[in-house]
Amino acid sequence: MTAASYDVVGLGNAIVDVIARAEDDFLIGHGMRKGAMALIEEPRAEAIYAAMGPAIEISGGSAANTIAGIASFGARAAFVGKVKDDVLGRAFAHDIRSAGVKFATPLATSGPSTARSYILVTPDGERTMNTYLGAAQRLAPEDVDPGLVAASAITYLEGYLWDPRDAKDAFVKAATLAHEARRLVALTLSDAFCVDRWRDEFLDLIRKRTVDVLFANEAELKSLYQTADFDTAVAALRADALASRHGSARAGVSPPRLTSASKSSACVPCTYVAPSTPLPIMIFMPGVFDASVTAPAKIALMRYLPPVLLSSLSSMYGSVYRTMVGSK
Repeated sequence: MTAASYDVVGLGNAIVDVIARAEDDFLIGHGMRKGAMALIEEPRAEAIYAAMGPAIEISGGSAANTIAGIASFGARAAFVGKVKDDVLGRAFAHDIRSAGVKFATPLATSGPSTARSYILVTPDGERTMNTYLGAAQRLAPEDVDPGLVAASAITYLEGYLWDPRDAKDAFVKAATLAHEARRLVALTLSDAFCVDRWRDEFLDLIRKRTVDVLFANEAELKSLYQTADFDTAVAALRADALASRHGSARAGVSPPRLTSASKSSACVPCTYVAPSTPLPIMIFMPGVFDASVTAPAKIALMRYLPPVLLSSLSSMYGSVYRTMVGSK
């Protein structure tokens, strides 16, 4: 296997976030489920924007934010996502490239406008998202560059990509290309309601070893296994991971190294990593943005990235990082 040119390539919805503060009454009045992400059409997007208070606009998207965070720590990062050649789309392309991320997905010249997510942040810090996918849902298999995926140590996939049909096909293509190149595939479940929509298919991805590393917060994992008990959900995931490991062994595929840690300090947003599990399981605290806060923990716990990045994490998080990750 040749050396990777990129540490991580992320596939996700390329979105411009429109962020504003709001009270719980605003969410109730507009029929929003607090803490969830709802997919909306353009007329509702315009109505929400008109009713929102003062807002800021910033390029985002779950996987895009994580990839930008990874790049900020010195990793070689790339992103694949679809925007239109409009004002917001060009702003997105500029922003992610200026963060040091390779972004070469062609901008759409026709079709729906660039995606945007209207994010309402309540006083308790919880965020509720209303997302118009627009051009993002036009991400298609032909947008996935086989050379880029093969040259990336990890392909990081956003659970929200499972909503649009073409993006789902791009997701599967990227995972297949990564495994053909003997690279790792990571999946973030993204949202408990996203899990509700696609539970059986997400479980199939785990059981068939389409993904090697799974990221989830407690709510997402409990939703995945339809249980109110966190330990029961972890045990179910451990059982699926063991079964997938045996299948991989029969197929002649080596599973990734294990990541072990116990329940940890809240200084890093990881609450649990199941020990002795073939599929590395990362469980993150709910209600935390996927930007620079979560990305460092995701990188550190994967333990597959280069020394320059791990050294940077160690210096920033000190003993907490070393306790959770240990020596590489």
